[in-house]
Amino acid sequence: MEDTTPLFTQDTIVFGLLMLLLGFVFYTSTSSNSGWKTFYKYIPALLMAYMLPGALTTLGIIAPKWTTITETGEVVKGTSQVYYIASRYLLPAALVLMTLSVDLKAVFNLGWKALAMFFTGTIGVIIGGPIAILLISMVSPETVGGAGPDAVWRGLSTLAGSWIGGGANQAAMLEIYEYNTDNYAGMVIVDIVVANIWMAFLLLGIGKQEKIDKWLKADNSAIEVLKEKVSSYAQKISRNPTLADLMVILGIAFTVVGIAHFGADNISEFLKSNVDAVSDKSSAMSSFGSQFFWMITIATILGIVLSFTKFKKYEGAGASKIGSVFIYILVASIGMKMDLTKIAENPGLIVVGLVWMAIHVGLLFLIAKLIKAPYFFLAVGSKANIGGAASAPVVAAAFHPSLATVGVLLAVFGYVVGTYGAMMCAELMKIAAAG
Repeated sequence: MEDTTPLFTQDTIVFGLLMLLLGFVFYTSTSSNSGWKTFYKYIPALLMAYMLPGALTTLGIIAPKWTTITETGEVVKGTSQVYYIASRYLLPAALVLMTLSVDLKAVFNLGWKALAMFFTGTIGVIIGGPIAILLISMVSPETVGGAGPDAVWRGLSTLAGSWIGGGANQAAMLEIYEYNTDNYAGMVIVDIVVANIWMAFLLLGIGKQEKIDKWLKADNSAIEVLKEKVSSYAQKISRNPTLADLMVILGIAFTVVGIAHFGADNISEFLKSNVDAVSDKSSAMSSFGSQFFWMITIATILGIVLSFTKFKKYEGAGASKIGSVFIYILVASIGMKMDLTKIAENPGLIVVGLVWMAIHVGLLFLIAKLIKAPYFFLAVGSKANIGGAASAPVVAAAFHPSLATVGVLLAVFGYVVGTYGAMMCAELMKIAAAG
């Protein structure tokens, strides 16, 4: 076993480095220097906030997980808690602050195309797996072979669970198809590497949104109406925030986070204790036992409820801006997971993942072109599947903070259909592998 200890393992230092990178990105992206202006014309600031932490991980400066071998030969595993804190504390807080000013009617007025692109993304994952197996088997049958618990299609079923729903669905597929856990780490690497490569391309596309929408001949009117409504409302009530305003905003956000965690813990525990299908990890209903699922759902619902109260006026004091700060910290912590050296560990499976993802992406662009759906729906529909509630709001908010809610609502669909869709994909992959 190899010692993979990074230069810095202390989370306080790691967090400091991530904030240094974010400060650098925002300083340079708002600079009047012509060189930086040209650079950020082509490379979005959000992409830089995502890629730079990945570069530190690739160089061995920081790491999300590592293995330390002591002088006595003892193996000690370490894990950074930065992503956990960002996703469990800052993400729900951001969702609350970004939904404070949401116009729910305008969100629903976005129409059927948002759902159509989400389900297109789901279908792309379901059919992409078996097609990838068939294509790779023509060139390298051993890459997608194996028998019994070692059968590669069983491992890929966990990928399908992750790419349609999330971590809970992925765990359910591991239980259902009983893949050899000794080989499971390889599938996790494929998941992280391929999903992060697609995330980078998606963020790059946001900077070229107008060109892509023009090519798709997309109708952006409903999205623009929503953005305009929120922006004009914020402008109308805009004020210079006082210390009291900022403390109330943080008070609202983190009180809801506390309620969301309390509710999530109790609901998931109650369901696991009283509903056999939820407590059974091999059941398609097991994802409803996920605390993360309920935390995101409760935070979003309470944020929407607060948008009908006088607290909505705190948008004028910068509620969504603070939410955006939290989102960027989350982005940096997600980017930290991207270690490009991992690509070399199992190149065959990485190729399977890339082919699979290419089918998912190709189908999305085909349907978006046919129904003239905006790039926003394509991007968020994809990330609501591949990435779920942790990254769909990030991508949605990159278009406009008021759109974060759309990402969450679609991601919740992903959790609900994730295990069922992944089971369908797994059965098709089983047939493809046998053929």
